[in-house]
Amino acid sequence: MSTPATGAATLAPRRSSRFVAWVRAWRAGLVPFDEVADAIAGDEEHLVADAPGTWTDVPLGEALPVLAKLSPDEIRLVLPAPGDPRGLPGPGDFAGAALDVGEAVVAGSLGLIPQVRTHTSGSGDTFETVLWRVYPLPADAPAASLVLPGAAEAEAELAAALAETTAALTRLDVAQWRPELAGALEALRRPDGTTDLPPGFDPRARRLFARAAVLDRVLALAGHAAPGGAINNYEAQQRDAALRPLTTACRQALVAACNAPLRP
Repeated sequence: MSTPATGAATLAPRRSSRFVAWVRAWRAGLVPFDEVADAIAGDEEHLVADAPGTWTDVPLGEALPVLAKLSPDEIRLVLPAPGDPRGLPGPGDFAGAALDVGEAVVAGSLGLIPQVRTHTSGSGDTFETVLWRVYPLPADAPAASLVLPGAAEAEAELAAALAETTAALTRLDVAQWRPELAGALEALRRPDGTTDLPPGFDPRARRLFARAAVLDRVLALAGHAAPGGAINNYEAQQRDAALRPLTTACRQALVAACNAPLRP
């Protein structure tokens, strides 16, 4: 039987996490350039706007060469949130847009942010395209990545936050209004051996990414209003307070996994 945890596992992780992981692996010489754009996009159409040297939106594969001179350590994932701008290179248009979307890529002197656009065909079918908008970053941008946790620290924080959140949701009797969430959190206690990371990432980073990527989708489920109005405003505030530490730990786990040192 499909559960929210297994269902969440079938959904794509954050687009910026795939972008960072695969572009870093390419720049480390661990995957060929020809595979990168398809690995990032999957079944979606990905375009890039405002890439240096271009005058219109171009396919992702045509824009990636602007990153060809960067080392893997110059490319990193940023998952900011209101009140938690860690990883952003100071205020500006890029930082504002990244906070609005909740994810971004820092690549040398450039920042990239994915924007999902929904289109409707003449026959009424809807489809999405992903537009990566490129921003120039200030030359004096701080090395914010230095303050971010490593994979070992992020893994410990995620495990602690998961235990704390599960206990809090039990006290709130979450099963009354969102029974599938309690089951999903319990399923996440069991390590998942699958991963979407390319070659070069060590087992800890792979394990951390696999768990955090699924948990990220479960938390998106938890953020929605309970079906049938089964939860009032006060209960919703309690739910949000219980989930907040886990949401923060999950974001930092994804960041730590995707930015982890690469090995041949």
